[in-house]
Amino acid sequence: MQFRPLLLPTLVSIPALIILVVLGTWQVQRLNWKTALIEQYTARSQSDSLPITALKQPIEGSEFQRVGLTGRFAHDQEIYLTGRTYEGNAGFHVVTPFVDQTGRSFLVNRGWVSEAYRAPEQRAFSVIDEEMSFDGIVRLPQRKGYFVPENEPDNGFWFTLKPDEIAAHLRRDTLETAYYIDAVRGDEVITLPIAAELKIDVSNPHLNYAMTWYGLALALLGVYFAYHHGQGRLRFGPQQDT
Repeated sequence: MQFRPLLLPTLVSIPALIILVVLGTWQVQRLNWKTALIEQYTARSQSDSLPITALKQPIEGSEFQRVGLTGRFAHDQEIYLTGRTYEGNAGFHVVTPFVDQTGRSFLVNRGWVSEAYRAPEQRAFSVIDEEMSFDGIVRLPQRKGYFVPENEPDNGFWFTLKPDEIAAHLRRDTLETAYYIDAVRGDEVITLPIAAELKIDVSNPHLNYAMTWYGLALALLGVYFAYHHGQGRLRFGPQQDT
């Protein structure tokens, strides 16, 4: 094989190749970190429920922790997150303040209902005005997506579950705003609102990102050597005397 590299293409290609390999390696490291994080979240959600007073601080260390609550819902102050679906059907998530036995208040995402059952009077069986117990999962406040509209509390339009905005709208100064609770299904019987299943859905696209960066690095090498081959500076076979 004979190879006589050109100066300018080589000076451009080497730094670019290093950057692409570094980016790919960084995404592999992110992949390992995210995988471990998802495993940790899954372990928390599937563990025995803890009293909500036992949550770790800062609360970020308790996300997806399974907790048990006992108290009463304030059904007269429920709000509805629009644009939610269940098995392809459009509807809402019912979010209701919950007051536990110690007097602390939390927002609970009770689950999905269709438009026909949005109004409480259409599902009187779900408006239970007595003390009850259930398990839930600790969730951090949602972040608004780029194309998601801002919440419009005065018009009753809620797109993102932000406990601080809901607490201000409901005028509940004692409402916990650092997190909220996703109710989880307690048995195989599905009732309205349809609570969440125990499934950790955390985006983990880092393998695809790593393959993209490494693929671009290989493509760069291919273009680099193909260019030199076309210029007669890369030849395969026994070396010929000139």
